[in-house]
Amino acid sequence: MAIQTLFLSHGGGPMPLLGDPGHVEMVACLRQIAEKIPRPDAIVVVSAHWEARLPTITAHAHPSLIYDYHGFPAESYRVKYPCPGAPALAGELQSLLRHRGVDAALDADRGLDHGVFVPLKIMYPEADIPCIQLSLCSDLDPVHHLAMGAALSPLRRQKVLLIGSGFSFHNMKAFFASDTVESAEANRAFERWLHETCLSPELSEAARAQRLTQWADAPGARFCHPREEHLLPLHVCYGAAQRPAAEVFSLNILGKAASMVVW
Repeated sequence: MAIQTLFLSHGGGPMPLLGDPGHVEMVACLRQIAEKIPRPDAIVVVSAHWEARLPTITAHAHPSLIYDYHGFPAESYRVKYPCPGAPALAGELQSLLRHRGVDAALDADRGLDHGVFVPLKIMYPEADIPCIQLSLCSDLDPVHHLAMGAALSPLRRQKVLLIGSGFSFHNMKAFFASDTVESAEANRAFERWLHETCLSPELSEAARAQRLTQWADAPGARFCHPREEHLLPLHVCYGAAQRPAAEVFSLNILGKAASMVVW
């Protein structure tokens, strides 16, 4: 069985856990996906909210949570997600990356940021599946992130779920501005490009990888992603899967068209 991979749009900070109406579709979609895919024995999450010089992997047996958001209700800083870590799996990921020429580090102190615990609390609320986090590389090079994913592809021999936790639309200014005809079309155009790139059986895998490498040339790309850290978790997922997506979910999050992708 190929490694199960999922790119998800994780919404705004802790808002999905606070009953925010702009996240109703997101919460429902994550629950639906968790019911449809095989239950994993372990989870690896690449979150948009951790960048490091080298790809770095959490290696604590009992990871804490990092409340890396500001200005939210007090209850959002009391969220708990006491999932176990997986130090042995972290070491295996480091070896897989290094075997493919991608230097990688372990971090035995860092906890899990909200790009990890917010969606996991929705998908697997029992917090009983071991979880580790893999950072982005701070160079934000799409080729490097495709290579990171490719290095993890041997995990297909295990029941490991690889999650890329980002957002298919991440223009912070646009979230707080009224849509114009032009901005709405830019949002939709990039979503159409993303769906075609991930789903089309007519694309060779070399062509699909090339499109992802040159993502900034897509219609609406830099409007939707002024900075690409929320898109690159998708590159890691595709690098691991290297096949057309099985399903793309279209939804509305905070008034913007967004996607989740399952391979």
